[in-house]
Amino acid sequence: MTLAQLLAQATALGLERLDAQLLLLQALGRDGSERAWLLAHDTDAVDADVRARCEAAWHRRLAGEPLAYIVGHKEFHGLDLAVDARVLVPRPDTETLVDWALEVMAGRPSPRVVDLGTGSGAIAVALKHRCAPAHVVAVDRSEEALAVAKANGDRLGLDVEWRRGDWLAGLAGPFDVIVSNPPYIADGDPHLPALRHEPRAALAAGPDGLDDLRHLASQAPALLAPGGWLLLEHGWDQADAVRGLLQAAGLVAVASRRDLAGIERCSGGQRPEVR
Repeated sequence: MTLAQLLAQATALGLERLDAQLLLLQALGRDGSERAWLLAHDTDAVDADVRARCEAAWHRRLAGEPLAYIVGHKEFHGLDLAVDARVLVPRPDTETLVDWALEVMAGRPSPRVVDLGTGSGAIAVALKHRCAPAHVVAVDRSEEALAVAKANGDRLGLDVEWRRGDWLAGLAGPFDVIVSNPPYIADGDPHLPALRHEPRAALAAGPDGLDDLRHLASQAPALLAPGGWLLLEHGWDQADAVRGLLQAAGLVAVASRRDLAGIERCSGGQRPEVR
């Protein structure tokens, strides 16, 4: 069997062609960026070991397991992050949150930033990578998630302060930016079963999905420096509610940002300057 025939077999089973190519490259011990290599070698014969590794990976993917867990990594904001079932897979939507945070960090010589519920560390390492003078603290209640995040930071050579904790508990401000991508899916959301491979505690947040967002909006402003920003990712239909929470907490310049799909994905507000 050739590489081309093996790919055809994967797509016949219902696997997307890109997924099939990436899983084949992994089975061959090649980098995921080498899709052009597959085209140039599509008549090469496949040995039994490669075929067996591919078939095992196909079945995992067809069962709904995220591709990132199978290949063991995911690109986020230009960085290659290791991921597994201990953490959520970083989504491109969250890059909107990172970009906004970098905007409000600009012009501050050594901004103090905290990423709450860091998971894989995606937001924290992206901010530290793009703003080296920043002091970035990353918090998660899961010791397993922190192990993944710390390993990512160490591998990338990025000095982030990793802390185990429950949201803001034990943190000493003030911070120039508090950023978070908390759980925001309602407990009864029909899409949750499709996300069964990812940690539920990092996904669901009460009957309306707003439990953690309410907590952060009410508690985080007290740890902001004057002029500091609280930036939150949320669900596609939660922008109005989150803006209301931020306004009720006394923040100003409250606004939302849209992701690449045009959806209001993040909302934030600023603690008023001292006059």
